[in-house]
Amino acid sequence: MSTADRLPRLLALVPYLMSHPGAQVPEVAKIFGLSEKQLIDDLQLVWMCGLPGHTPGDLIDVSWDGGEIVIDNADTIARPLRLGVDEASALLVALRMLAEMPEFGERDALSRVIAKFEQAAGEGAATVSSQVAVEVDATPDALPVVNEGLRRGRRLSLRYYVPGRDEVTPREVDPMRLVVVDGRSYLSGWCYRAEAVRLFRLDRMLSVEVLDVAAAPPEDAVPDEVTPGVFRPSPTDELVELELTPAGRWVAEYYPCESVEELGEGRLRVALRARDQGWLLRLALRLGDTGRVVSPASLAETVREAAAAALNRYESVS
Repeated sequence: MSTADRLPRLLALVPYLMSHPGAQVPEVAKIFGLSEKQLIDDLQLVWMCGLPGHTPGDLIDVSWDGGEIVIDNADTIARPLRLGVDEASALLVALRMLAEMPEFGERDALSRVIAKFEQAAGEGAATVSSQVAVEVDATPDALPVVNEGLRRGRRLSLRYYVPGRDEVTPREVDPMRLVVVDGRSYLSGWCYRAEAVRLFRLDRMLSVEVLDVAAAPPEDAVPDEVTPGVFRPSPTDELVELELTPAGRWVAEYYPCESVEELGEGRLRVALRARDQGWLLRLALRLGDTGRVVSPASLAETVREAAAAALNRYESVS
């Protein structure tokens, strides 16, 4: 039984026991579809739950001697969950944003969920959330145009700003999907300039229009997997080598590396690509003494200068 299955059951079990004093183990096990052993395991876990502090007076008191379940000190968890206006508003905004995603196919069902939740949340939460735009941080016209291209299956023409090179490039893109990561909207699509799948931040689209050309990405084109992050290195990006102490090994787990070499004593040498020198500088400064830039030498020197300047500013203030 997974944790995802067990937690909702425990949250339902405690209120049930509070409202059914004297309930018997076999009876409760049957109602919840459990064996008696599984129910006892749940009761043993409930016995270790309660309010912060974890003293005997804070924990739920439960016993099942003789088969009769007796539960006490569980008034807090027995009360129905009440969301505050800020919590309900945040949930409503998230639901409305989901409804705007072109890939979401159950809009009717979601609309009913939103309507019911607005009714339950009350006027305050519904009013606040309705005043929040769900386009995240996209430029005013980008999201509806991108949505139209996705809905109609048409190619998009972009003027796109690339901060790493501080330039604006024209792109023709066959849209594949729209994703939201860390509060930012991205278009994933086949870029004819790069001849590869690329991610485009909507707030960096200086202009976008739908072309009267059917979108036809190659059959083997797969939308970028954005769960670990949105950056995907390109062979044309600068190759950087870092040496990491055991405390800096997280870099190899968090970012895509072209090579990872064990140096002994928990140290690593990694090679990764990045198109943004500013990002590399911030990474190196964040590592501090848990990592150092091996190459290119120009980046290592830039890091040393930035670190020295920061130290000088700190000493002048202190």
